[in-house]
Amino acid sequence: MKHNHINLALRFTLVFFLTVGSFAGYGFHHFQGAGELTVTAASRGPVRAPHGMVASTSSIASQVGVDILERGGNAVDAAIAVAFAEAVTHPAAGNIGGGGFMMIRLKNGKATAIDYREMGPAAANRNVYLDQDGNLIKGEGSSTIGYRAAGVPGTVRGMELALKKYGSGKLTWAQLTEPARRLAAEGFPLSHSYAASLRGNSDLLAPYEDSKRIFLNNGKFFKEGELLRQPELAATFARLQKYGPNEFYEGETARLIAQDMKRHNGLITLADMHNYVAKEREPLRSTYRGHEIISMPPPSSGGAVLIEMLNILEGYDLKSFGWSSADRYHLMTEAMRRAFADRAEFMGDTNFVKVPVAGMIDKKYAASLRQTIATDHASTSAEVRAGKPPGYESEETTHFTVVDKDGNAVANTYTLNGGYGSGVTAKGTGILLNNEMDDFAAKPGTPNAYGLIQGENNAVAARKRPLSAMTPTFVLRKDGSLWFAIGSPGGPTIINTVLQVITDIVDYDMNIQQAVDAPRIHHQWLPDEIAYEPYGLSSDTKHALEALGHKLVSKPRYMGDAEGIMIEEKTGVRLGASDPRGGDSAAIGY
Repeated sequence: MKHNHINLALRFTLVFFLTVGSFAGYGFHHFQGAGELTVTAASRGPVRAPHGMVASTSSIASQVGVDILERGGNAVDAAIAVAFAEAVTHPAAGNIGGGGFMMIRLKNGKATAIDYREMGPAAANRNVYLDQDGNLIKGEGSSTIGYRAAGVPGTVRGMELALKKYGSGKLTWAQLTEPARRLAAEGFPLSHSYAASLRGNSDLLAPYEDSKRIFLNNGKFFKEGELLRQPELAATFARLQKYGPNEFYEGETARLIAQDMKRHNGLITLADMHNYVAKEREPLRSTYRGHEIISMPPPSSGGAVLIEMLNILEGYDLKSFGWSSADRYHLMTEAMRRAFADRAEFMGDTNFVKVPVAGMIDKKYAASLRQTIATDHASTSAEVRAGKPPGYESEETTHFTVVDKDGNAVANTYTLNGGYGSGVTAKGTGILLNNEMDDFAAKPGTPNAYGLIQGENNAVAARKRPLSAMTPTFVLRKDGSLWFAIGSPGGPTIINTVLQVITDIVDYDMNIQQAVDAPRIHHQWLPDEIAYEPYGLSSDTKHALEALGHKLVSKPRYMGDAEGIMIEEKTGVRLGASDPRGGDSAAIGY
């Protein structure tokens, strides 16, 4: 089964019609009859496949993963090939110059988490991004732009660890990196959305010689349909094929990165590259209405914050409120507000600080938080925790999900942080470097690029891993079998995207595609406002929320790019869902 292609404009139209159905009161659960059929038809069905499925933000990478499954590889093999392919085809977020998290659930029920988050270089310290007056440095030299913004990349070590422990053994490292090498060498045609993305990020990329030459066509800009070839990146993958993962951290690639860093006053040294370690961690587990939830532990905040919100919401009969009702959005906002306040206060790298994860995901704690929520008026974030920062949102992370014929599953989220990371392509490597150091609290108590307040637990330190919102998650049926796997990009909106997909499925009986398509809201404690999507809230719902005391953003925006796979209960068919918000995303099965 090949790519089920739908034009992006049409796909957004489908979301619009899906939402209009809810405007008229035709919610998924409550309305029966012709109106329900209209809503169901407006959201295309998930892609169906009997054996294996890959859902990612790149149709090319999804096909690479399916090819690996058809050759006998398992879900982990396919995930590795997809990750490397997206380093070529989705350079805004796919990477080998960044890091992330891989959740794995094997057919025997064992679940594990691979942490390949970037690490702070040895030269990093609490004040490294502050000027002599103690203020945050802006522009070059800051935690967001240029050479000093990059943490030590973890993706290659993460893929190595996953392959060694959980690969099928049928395909080699060289075979899994070959599709990426070939794509980089031969090029791939740029979509309209990607050509526009490169042009739109020219201010970030143009100051750096290799970034300008490779991604901006030396200032001439690529047009839709033109091939993007990346010969230096192809050469890097060829070295990785020949010499294995150590080449990235100890060989020519590591030396090229370290030399370019030294020339431009960067923080990463050859010793930092040598010392990077990926880690296997125990996933967080909880339940929501009898369904087991398995998600990512720290240094991702995603799993703990997700579970805290689900625990709060479990105390309410959401189904009785209606999917698009102000009552539902009010309660979700109050849950989000409280969980994100805890995120700001407590979360960090557990190798450096004590994080009360067990307490945050405890159902008795959630019950105590519910007691502070009024159903007839909004809380204020000043009540929940003090502070009034500004903020904005970047969407540039990427998630993909894989399920193989045996039922092994991978949910993987990885990133460069901001779109195209720091803007720097390390000279001679073709590798875009992350700006992940901004996910530390560069100045505790001051908002980062996502508007998130972060405390002392997430202060910058050498060899420390910055806090993340990435939330790759599995949800099980009540019999313990895999029901669906989900994740998304979107900075702090990641956690709330996953939350809403889960509740849309569990509470409102949506299928995986309907839940991925459905409009979303977001609240992150500070700034104290509800973000929502275009056409996502009716005027009546907005007025009702404002009457409760909620503040809505002045300009709506689309949030996330969820990629999920569900297992159909009676048939075992894989149901793939790609997000209409992603211009090139695709679920492909066989």
